[in-house]
Amino acid sequence: MKSVYVAAFHQSRFGKLMGMTVPEIVDHAIQGVCREIGAPASSLDVGSIGAACNFPLNEQGLLAGLMAMTPGLEGKPIEAVENACASGGQAVLSVIHKLQLGMGDTGIAVGYEKMRDAEGKMDGKLIGKVLGYFSHPDEREGKVFVFPHLFAEVMQVYMDAHGVTERDLAHIPVQEYANAKYNPCAQMNKVQITLEQAVRTEGINRYVVEGLPLKTYDCSQITDGYAALIVATEAGLEKLGVKKSECVEIAGWGQATDPLRKAGRDVLHPAGAYRAMRTAYDMAGAKPEDVNVAEVHDCFSVMGALATEVIGKAEPGKGAQYWVDGKARPDGECGINTSGGLIAKGHPIGATGIAMIGWSSLQLLGKAPAEVQVKNPRVAATFNIGGPICASVCTVLRGA
Repeated sequence: MKSVYVAAFHQSRFGKLMGMTVPEIVDHAIQGVCREIGAPASSLDVGSIGAACNFPLNEQGLLAGLMAMTPGLEGKPIEAVENACASGGQAVLSVIHKLQLGMGDTGIAVGYEKMRDAEGKMDGKLIGKVLGYFSHPDEREGKVFVFPHLFAEVMQVYMDAHGVTERDLAHIPVQEYANAKYNPCAQMNKVQITLEQAVRTEGINRYVVEGLPLKTYDCSQITDGYAALIVATEAGLEKLGVKKSECVEIAGWGQATDPLRKAGRDVLHPAGAYRAMRTAYDMAGAKPEDVNVAEVHDCFSVMGALATEVIGKAEPGKGAQYWVDGKARPDGECGINTSGGLIAKGHPIGATGIAMIGWSSLQLLGKAPAEVQVKNPRVAATFNIGGPICASVCTVLRGA
């Protein structure tokens, strides 16, 4: 296969896009990433765009047509993809596949979500209902907010199976809020929490589902935001005028899907997630011990622990302990979610997987904010999921 590289990355500040319309969001993402390397959109051969809630929340379909409205992209092979919260990662893979097929040498992956209104307010019940569409119908009954409920159940199972406490898992959001402080694009970069605050049930930090351990600080954010990557082959880099030495190689990638219904499968050892990560490692010729940068899908704190295990930095059941021991810190064994993760950076669903790869690229190039820059970054892993640990998109990156 052809080697492919991240030639450019651009994202909005995550949080609130206020009055921006969906066509404006898409155009801003495209124009923004093109400005990063001074290349016109006409130099891009193919494209893909990921979003999850654009129909029910934004009343907009055919997002590929919105991409084609940016001058220079008309008439190009572009499509929209939806894979729940893994839509952004899926858009990147879609572009890579097109380049491998010889449909071009340069491509753009865009992801976005607009979950708040023009005043920055959100309709919590509506968003809970819409996100619930990405679960199996049989697992929605009796759940007002489906995904917090499903992951609260996973959290309880994880704690019971491995003897893990709420305090252990609270180390994950505490570290991520500390990281987000230095990410200018993070939604929660003006908020800091202590371990005691993350453990106590007072103020905004309350149990989300009665009788289950998940609390507010264990949860990711409701977020507006967009992100875009330009991906290119070596011939594409020449076409764009970008030096390979200034790029990051997407050395391996994998994608797999587990059954949508959570019931009846091992959610503590998701087969598809492990397969996708193993595929990415094998393609890259890398091993988990090579990785010292990672961005993983911590939609809830328990998923941060499970993801640490999926990428191979901890044995099953030891993911939370990896954070307790400080190994996930920027100066630890492997800097995980130095961006702030979904919990503190924000989770604009369609943009999340793209932002993971983009931030990992900044880390590998030594361009992350100094306070969270991993020293001597070698290899990065990303793990983007969709649904109740159903869709998995994984990548392995290294400096070119």
